[in-house]
Amino acid sequence: MRGLAPSSGVVVCDVARLGAPGLAHIDLLARLELAARRGGGRIRLREPAPALRALLGLVGLRIQVEGEVEEGEPAGGVEEAVETGDAAS
Repeated sequence: MRGLAPSSGVVVCDVARLGAPGLAHIDLLARLELAARRGGGRIRLREPAPALRALLGLVGLRIQVEGEVEEGEPAGGVEEAVETGDAAS
């Protein structure tokens, strides 16, 4: 995975033409994610079918999807601001 990952450490997996997802697909994606994490990176899915996303959720495998905001990060173009008078404590 290290040789495949660009400097960002993210390998994009195009799964648009995967077909009907099954547990073998989930196993493969889990192994790819594990290998990427061991190398300090992540994988990101491009165009996953709703059925694949549902199956990933069912088994509890959280893999980033291209175009979605990562959990805990603000959406693009969104800035956090504190208005004067707000308690900062």
